[in-house]
Amino acid sequence: MAKSENKPNDTMSYEQAYAELEMIVNALESGNQSLDEALSFFERGQILTRHCAELLAKAELKVQELSGDELVSFQEGE
Repeated sequence: MAKSENKPNDTMSYEQAYAELEMIVNALESGNQSLDEALSFFERGQILTRHCAELLAKAELKVQELSGDELVSFQEGE
């Protein structure tokens, strides 16, 4: 995997990053790669995990801003 591929594109959505992360997990679970390939997958997975966490944190902040810092628990059926 080239270095330029290691950094998520700023326009990469949570769903895109998560889908790529799932592919990496599946590939690593198969165990059909060399140690170098596995390490490259692991490194990319770590980068994608951080990217997803950042996107989730931004979304949570936005929800807090919109709700006036009063987050209300969601209960199905209400």
